[in-house]
Amino acid sequence: MVNHSFLEKIATLVIQDYSSNLAEITIVLPNKRAKVFLIEALKNETKSTILSPEIISIEDFVQDVASIRSVDSIELLFEFYEVYLSITEKQNQQSFELFANWAKTLLQDFNEIDRYLLEPSHVLSYLKDIEDIKKWGIEVENKTQLLENYIDFWKLLPLYYDSLYNHLLNKSIGYQGLIYREAVNNLNHFSNTILKRTFVFAGFNALNAAEEKIVQHLLALDQAKIYWDVDQTFLNDPYHDAGLFVRRFKESWKHYKSNPFEWIVDDFSQSKNIQVIGTPKTIGQAKLAGSIIENIINENPAASLDKVAIVLGEENLLVPILYALPSTVGALNITMGYSGKNNPSQILIAKLFKMHTNALSRKGGSYVFYYKDVLDVLTHPLIEPYAGTRNLVRIIKENNYTFITHNKIVELGSNQSNLFNLLFQKWENGSLAVLESISALLLLVKENFSNDNEEEKIAKTFVFSVFKVINKLINYYSQHKHIDNIDTLYAIYKQVIDVAEVSFEGEPLRGLQIMGVLESRVLDFDTVIVTSMNEGKFPAGKSQNSFIPYDVKKELGLPTFKEKDAIYTYHFYHLLQRAKNIYLIYNTENDGLDAGERSRFITQLEVEKKPNHNLTFDIYNPVLPSTAYQPMVIPKSEAVMERLKEIAETGFSPSALTSYIRNPIEFYFQKILRIREVEEVEENIALNTLGTIIHETLKALYLPFIDKFISEDNISNCFKLLDDEVLKQFKLVYKEGEIKKGRNLLAFEVAKRNVSNFLRIELDAVKNGDAIKIIALEQTFKRELHHPSLPFPVLIKGNVDRIELRNGKIRIIDYKTGKVEKASMVLKSWNGLTQELKNDKIIQVLAYVFMFQNEAKEIPIEAGIISFKNLKAGFLPFGFKEDKELDSIVTSEILNSYLNEMVLLLNEIFDINIPFEEKI
Repeated sequence: MVNHSFLEKIATLVIQDYSSNLAEITIVLPNKRAKVFLIEALKNETKSTILSPEIISIEDFVQDVASIRSVDSIELLFEFYEVYLSITEKQNQQSFELFANWAKTLLQDFNEIDRYLLEPSHVLSYLKDIEDIKKWGIEVENKTQLLENYIDFWKLLPLYYDSLYNHLLNKSIGYQGLIYREAVNNLNHFSNTILKRTFVFAGFNALNAAEEKIVQHLLALDQAKIYWDVDQTFLNDPYHDAGLFVRRFKESWKHYKSNPFEWIVDDFSQSKNIQVIGTPKTIGQAKLAGSIIENIINENPAASLDKVAIVLGEENLLVPILYALPSTVGALNITMGYSGKNNPSQILIAKLFKMHTNALSRKGGSYVFYYKDVLDVLTHPLIEPYAGTRNLVRIIKENNYTFITHNKIVELGSNQSNLFNLLFQKWENGSLAVLESISALLLLVKENFSNDNEEEKIAKTFVFSVFKVINKLINYYSQHKHIDNIDTLYAIYKQVIDVAEVSFEGEPLRGLQIMGVLESRVLDFDTVIVTSMNEGKFPAGKSQNSFIPYDVKKELGLPTFKEKDAIYTYHFYHLLQRAKNIYLIYNTENDGLDAGERSRFITQLEVEKKPNHNLTFDIYNPVLPSTAYQPMVIPKSEAVMERLKEIAETGFSPSALTSYIRNPIEFYFQKILRIREVEEVEENIALNTLGTIIHETLKALYLPFIDKFISEDNISNCFKLLDDEVLKQFKLVYKEGEIKKGRNLLAFEVAKRNVSNFLRIELDAVKNGDAIKIIALEQTFKRELHHPSLPFPVLIKGNVDRIELRNGKIRIIDYKTGKVEKASMVLKSWNGLTQELKNDKIIQVLAYVFMFQNEAKEIPIEAGIISFKNLKAGFLPFGFKEDKELDSIVTSEILNSYLNEMVLLLNEIFDINIPFEEKI
């Protein structure tokens, strides 16, 4: 049996029956998409040149009958708000945001009432009566104002409906339901004007009451024919949802009392291979679809993919699918648009809205930007290369500007371009001015693209899609000036951009077809891959977005979720009807965002399995690597060895050595490649910044006492200078950062407290008779390390926080703002000193001893740490404890043992055969 597609059958019929008067034929299809395929089928059916019959979608046809233009949902909302304001007393009028919350649902209900030709006053007063009954038991005196308003709302619904209907009719515009109702009212006039035309309705399934009436009217006048595409399996089973609507029409339409019902086919029960495959997550489904296509190509490389379709149960799978397709696919046709939501130009506008709405919402007269919002805009890929604001970004980061006034940003952006001015122009002159400035901004951005570069062409397309949306909004706002609130504007913009799409360009009749469920109507394929076969996705599941309760819908004949499910069921089974190879892919994960149990359609196929159906079930899991992460290993090249020699000459710091112990890769990045951390704005003071401030404050307070013994008066004087000095250091280190409130104020107080506590301990020591002479503060020392096993001398160089002479001993001190315990400064064995990171502080202070040894002459040296989070413990000296004896004086013997360990570490660093290996 030849398995002709439905459109091929329609083409054959049209050519056979109407070839003499094709110009008087109008073929009406469920969607615009099928038109291209039908024209191709007509072309294949005829050998001679013919004029194509008119082919239109049902919606365009109904608009022609009604002579009314359709408006989109946002324009409709604006029109409804205008009507609402005109019939509502001033004191009861709601803002547009509040109005929109209920108006959207109400408009959907108006649409359904009209599409099903119900008497609006009957339905809407029915709703009021239901609400009255709900509040039946409340005494009159107990009725609050809120309750009165609630009941009044339901009373007003018929007025809202009539006023909106007449308002739209006067403008010759309308929503879908209004157009359908007017088309039915205009039927007699329409059929009289088209006496010679014949309409062929093809491939329909669910018709609303208005469509039924129109089709039946034309059938009765013999001005139309209708051809269904229904399989006997679904039609003859009284419980099968795929045939729910067509069964009703076959039984109830007068036309079928005397005319045959065409066409009933028997395709579904033919031989089919159906593979049901479960795989985890959305991305797994995309990868799986890609590998199925790859297998199809490998099995027959010469065959075309024209009769292969990937039908996406969820549109967000489109991009993963495109990445998963093999490169051998060649021709490709994508019938769905690329969402306008996440393209770069949309993200730029969203960030611009965020920056300005946040600035407008801040209390106080000045227009203040938050640094993250500013940087988001300035570093955006459509702005950064062209605005010339790199210097401004650097200034903001280096100076820790957290909040920046409008005046300041204008002052800092010294060489302002038009682009810069449009970005930071104040949004204080109403919504229309904002939209016009965004429109001008997008035109400027467009100018920066070249037409020769493919990627820039794509970026330009995205900019154009947003530009169209903005111009649409300018059009709305210039007609409806009373809606003037930036937050409302942003909410409306988000709604419009959500439905705005960028179309793919392709050859619709060649290559692999990728489409959504609705685009697949009327089309037939040999191989079908359907994704997202999960409950809640395919079928979409219940959604009660209506003021009309379920039982009322049932009584009035309005569609409920049962009918919506039946529409999905028809689409699904129609996809399978003529296909030979079917792959149904579902997500095996039951929890998470895109999860849900396996679709009931799969269970239905299993339970009602036909003898000729070969049904298999598989679960595919991705191959998991045995190791989650492979540590980096970088061999030492000649260039690396040269750089190491250079470091040895300029100086190894103790922190460089400890960074190698911590992680050789970190050392490689920082010291060999000289990669610095990116400068960021420090919104809250980081611990290292706080440490710098404390260090610098102590240095400034003690600087006058270098080479002097400290007295009690000196320290008492430091207490007086303390507050001003900490503030001064904050300004120097933290620059323009905010320190008068929040966590930074606490950090400021912590810094003062730490320095104050340190001075108190110092004062107590002097009172107790300690003789303290400051030798050096924050001074850099260096010394070459010579050793027979080293390939060349190595300079050890570092910055020592403080060196003092205390009671006849030299004391080398390193300040730590973190917590250090005494135990971490005690060493029991030299073995493995450089293997363990916990010894980093010992390595550091002993390096300072080595550097200062020559200056100390014969005076005994001790070296250690003062921990600001453990000030009670005082000075924590390094101690070597081999037996029971703890020696805190660093002797030559101790220093030599230390240097031997350092030489081992340096030799490892300089060994060309030992690569830099990452520690995890």
